[in-house]
Amino acid sequence: VEPELIDRFEDGFGWIAHPEETMQRASHAIDFGDGVWIVDPVDALGIEEEIDALGPVKGVVVLLDRHERDAAAFARRFDVPVFHPPYVDRDFDTKTEMLGATLPGGDVEVIRTLSWPNWSEAALTDGEILQTADVLGTASYFTVGPERIGVHPLVRLSPPQHLRRLTPDRIFVGHGPGIDENATRALDRALDGARRRLPQAWFAGLKSLF
Repeated sequence: VEPELIDRFEDGFGWIAHPEETMQRASHAIDFGDGVWIVDPVDALGIEEEIDALGPVKGVVVLLDRHERDAAAFARRFDVPVFHPPYVDRDFDTKTEMLGATLPGGDVEVIRTLSWPNWSEAALTDGEILQTADVLGTASYFTVGPERIGVHPLVRLSPPQHLRRLTPDRIFVGHGPGIDENATRALDRALDGARRRLPQAWFAGLKSLF
């Protein structure tokens, strides 16, 4: 199956390895200015060549404790470590490095977005790009009503309010294509209506299962 390329811009792109999946698992390769970082990758036909064309790879980043996906395979393929925050603790079966407050060698901030039992998650931002894992998404079961991007149905009771301080131009997510127009407004709308639109979101999520 050919992957669907998404979120393409001058310094990166994303892909959905299995476009037929309801979950719309999205992966990204982004050059933040000092090399390419591969984020929460799912392997797909021809993706290695697309990443090579973008530039030298610095590392593979895993933002969610259940998003090990194919991170180890990508790390071995590009001979780089898997980077992860200390609270995203998995056995990756390859060389790993712990992330601190920023990505190594740059100004890309690592933000903890969720700290629940069995669900720890981070996001990356350089001020212009916000890369999340599961707290935000655009797949059908994330968004309801006027939302272009939505809070995960299970997180709507306690949305990540600390993301309000951010004013991104682009938002990339772990499920579905990202958004690159009026991204800050879309983020504010998602956070503002997360609780209010919770019943709609749960109903939409149940429908997606059938």
